[in-house]
Amino acid sequence: MKIGAFETDVLMDIAARPPVVFAEGKGSWLIDHRGKHYLDFVQGWAVNCLGHCPPEIVKTIAAQAKRLISPSAAFFNDAAIGLAQRLSRLSGLERVFLASSGAEANEGAIKLARKWGSLHKGGAWQIVTFADAFHGRTLATMSASGKAGWDRLFEPKVPGFPKASLNDVESVQRLIGPETVAIMVEPIQGEAGVVMAEDDFLRELRALCDRHDLLLILDEVQTGVGRTGRMFAAEHAQVRPDIMTLGKGLGGGVPLSALLASERASCFAHGDQGGTYCGNPLMAAVGSAVIDRVSQPQFLDGVRMREEHLVRRLREILTRHGLAGEYGRGLLRAVDLGRPVASQVVDAARDLSPEGLLLNAPRPQLLRLMPALNVDLDAINRMAELLDQALAAVIKS
Repeated sequence: MKIGAFETDVLMDIAARPPVVFAEGKGSWLIDHRGKHYLDFVQGWAVNCLGHCPPEIVKTIAAQAKRLISPSAAFFNDAAIGLAQRLSRLSGLERVFLASSGAEANEGAIKLARKWGSLHKGGAWQIVTFADAFHGRTLATMSASGKAGWDRLFEPKVPGFPKASLNDVESVQRLIGPETVAIMVEPIQGEAGVVMAEDDFLRELRALCDRHDLLLILDEVQTGVGRTGRMFAAEHAQVRPDIMTLGKGLGGGVPLSALLASERASCFAHGDQGGTYCGNPLMAAVGSAVIDRVSQPQFLDGVRMREEHLVRRLREILTRHGLAGEYGRGLLRAVDLGRPVASQVVDAARDLSPEGLLLNAPRPQLLRLMPALNVDLDAINRMAELLDQALAAVIKS
């Protein structure tokens, strides 16, 4: 496909992308190759927690690039140590492994749990996961996921991931056996349509793990780093996991993730885990800049204030168009349209003129909104106006 001067066929065709080439970004706005502006309420699937090209990240990259980019993972570097200390202090988990993607962090969590089982539970290796879960696109993380249709892709899968039902503790209990070593869960299943694990359910899982001597793994790749109005979503339930994974917002737009573990669960031996870019100082410096901003109480207060304003504007739209509802936590929201037209609304919103709106449709009837955590109220108001126009065009047609 040719888009302006760009010949896109050189890229592998892995997704149905619209005929738009983005060239610039600033805050809540993206600008395409033609100069059209788009209000971005996807932000790389909750990646750009401070918006596009935030000054603190731009300055940090420039400053760190002048000092040290990559000494190799065979050596310590000051930036990686600094980020690990911040994450350990905030989470209460003593050990940190830095990686490049959420899938890589989750793959590490799976390996760590299985190693722990081999050392402390007689070789136990199975990890209970959940229907509709999404943990990444490596073979192991796809196997751990419960995404519809994935059970038939890239067979044979990695075994050892029996699937329970979210918010049904009895379904989890039935799957626990002598080979079980851990339970792995997302506090909010983002790809499933912003489906929340209830706070009581997370507490029940913690108690279940304690009772059966299992590890509790929380996949906070999408929900961590302020997305729900707390530093980590687990804080809403006051649950401390044994292992936690972070990604997306941790790098604020650069490839960065983290695997965090308690001292008890941390059992990798030399050679068990690694990676060319693990602890890369350029990325780690950015992570520290993000954490220093997002972890401030006033910043998290601002996320909750923006949540209230966004919910208020969305509910006005629900009433006006007779939609089914909206829900979520913090600035991870879903709008239930009550009819399978979400992809049409996404297209209509993007194609509005003179300004487009970027939304995500994780399910045929659902829109998902993941704005920058520092999105201003004017941008939320403008989003409501543009969404109103898109809905009117789709529902009318």
